[in-house]
Parts: sequence; C-alpha cells; structure tokens
Amino acid sequence: MSRAAPRAAGVAARGTRSLFPTLIHVAPLQRSGTAVLNRRLLDETLQLRADDIAGRRWSTRNYPGGYTSYASQSRMQRISPTFARLERLLGRHVRSFAQALALDLEGRELVMTDCWVNIMPRGTAHSLHLHPLSTISGTYYVRTPRGASGLKFEDPRLDRFMAAPPRRRDAAPELQPWHTVPARAGQVVLFESWLRHEVMANPVATERVSISFNYNWF
Repeated sequence: MSRAAPRAAGVAARGTRSLFPTLIHVAPLQRSGTAVLNRRLLDETLQLRADDIAGRRWSTRNYPGGYTSYASQSRMQRISPTFARLERLLGRHVRSFAQALALDLEGRELVMTDCWVNIMPRGTAHSLHLHPLSTISGTYYVRTPRGASGLKFEDPRLDRFMAAPPRRRDAAPELQPWHTVPARAGQVVLFESWLRHEVMANPVATERVSISFNYNWF
C-alpha cells in the first residue's frame, strides 16, 4: 500500500485549526537614524559598565563573564535622554503588538517599567527564563557581531508533550519546539512576558550588546 507524500511545511490539513498561537514581534526600530542612536546607546552602555561597581559585582555572581545593569540600573529610560528616546521609539511597536494580541487594555496604557543593558563577551550565556510581573517584554539590539547568538524561544507547551513524536526537520517554524530569532543591530523583538527564552553562549570575540525592557499594564 502506497503512503501519502509528506505535507509541505507550513501547509495545514483541511479542517485543521490553529489555536492558542504564541506571537512575537520582530521589526526594525525605525527607518533611518539607527546608526547614530546605536552609537550613543553603546557609548552610554560602556560608560555605565565602567561606573557601575554594584552592577559589575552582581554580574560576577549571576552573569558570569558578562555585565548587566538588571540589578543596579534597571530604569535607564528615567535617567538618560538617549534611553528615553529609545522608549519613545519603542512605543509604536508595543502598541502594534498589543493590538495584534487583541489585548483589552480598558483605557490604560502599557508603560515601560524596566530598562537595562546587557553586555555579552565570548562565552557569556543567558539561561532560560521569563519576566514575571510584566505584560510585554523585549530586546533591542545595539551591537551584534557576525555570528552572535540569537534569542531562542521555547514552546510554552513543551512540558506537556508527553509521548508526542519529534517534529520533522521541515516542519514550519510555528510547529517547532524552539525558535531562534537572529540578533541584528537596530532590530526590536517583543514577546509576552510569560514566554520562556534564552541566549546561548556568545561564540565570537566581539561583545554582543543589547537593551532589555518590560512593559506593565497594571
């Protein structure tokens, strides 16, 4: 008895529905002026690392090999005009993503509550985690050397798959258990804060620099 040919990747069988999708937003921050903004953000990020003794001490224990201001300076949009400009530019992306998610915000706006920097030299990784007590989280890339690690997302249903067979290699991205968004300077990535994600160890010598942030509704 002959077997039916495998269905092409991304083509759903008749009668198949897509339920409970996990959405992410990936787009350039703006059409022009990104290079100038990124130079300023990079200068301030490197200066912050030099000045932030408490942040470097915390990073030594919790972010081996790298530097993050997560535990020391996590509201950069409130103390730096350059980061405040980034917040303004991110606003339209967050509003667009919230609309795509069909969020009923009941007249209240999503507000940036946290904004911090991350510097990842060779070998530095960011283990699997989520952002509790937030609604939408994201990353903006300032410097991404060729070959730098991307942002890897985990299927939120993974711990419930039980006896499910593995996915075919040619399965559509939305059917894979993990999906990695390449890191590109000038690009913003948004996701719902409950979605677990990680950054694999940076394999290149040049430091990978990004800015992470949270938006809250409550």
